[in-house]
Amino acid sequence: MVTILGIPFDANSSFLQGGAQAPARIRLMEAEGSANLFSELGNEIKNGVAYQDRGDLFFETTDSTKAFSIIKDAIAKELKTSTKILSLGGDHSISYPIIDAFTEKYENLNVLHIDAHGDLYDNFDDNPYSHASPFARLMEKEKVGSLTQVGIRCSTAHLREQVKRFNVKVVEMKDFNFDFIQHLKEPLYISLDIDSLDPAFAPGVSHHEPGGLSTRQLIEIIHQIQVSIVGADIVEYNPVRDIHDMTAMVCYKLMKELIHKMN
Repeated sequence: MVTILGIPFDANSSFLQGGAQAPARIRLMEAEGSANLFSELGNEIKNGVAYQDRGDLFFETTDSTKAFSIIKDAIAKELKTSTKILSLGGDHSISYPIIDAFTEKYENLNVLHIDAHGDLYDNFDDNPYSHASPFARLMEKEKVGSLTQVGIRCSTAHLREQVKRFNVKVVEMKDFNFDFIQHLKEPLYISLDIDSLDPAFAPGVSHHEPGGLSTRQLIEIIHQIQVSIVGADIVEYNPVRDIHDMTAMVCYKLMKELIHKMN
């Protein structure tokens, strides 16, 4: 059974905040009953059956260092009894402490990062915990077996240097195809930034980056993965910018498909 954990933290967002409201809004899509509980692959994705919802973490402060410890400690605690965890963010900075905790349980953890942005900045706004830097912090620790980035479409000269520095496999959106899936290794962690989708499919994000994945392409990526997925996160959904819960429903849909594949 998959553990669901909400991480309503968005203090490291560089442009707009609002992501802290995302876990509650995603859950609301199930509670309001506008879609059924089944994944496309046939399983009923029901609390207590396919997953166990542990609720949200509580943050007394927006201090990034303290938040890192709160998140990492909570994930490490869950990993003592849970084999699979799906975290609902929150901005992308939460992926750093989450995956850091996973690397202490899973040796040579492999990461699939689906995003419009590389999030590999060495220093962004003088904040080492920025949502633009989580994968730079992770790769510096040399505990990740491999990092594959898919959907990237706004690289900078610095980010390309970081890709070379850390030996990252990148599938830019202009070159997108599904071939990378056959090269993924287990154990696999998936970090899914909702702005990997074209804004037409997911307007409720802080950083609109045209030219992205369709919802169908993203679902197909999830469906085609054959290796064991031990953890995942869905991040950067911002309800403040959403339109009639369009993006919330996309997040809920993706949550169901991920839970099916993780079970």
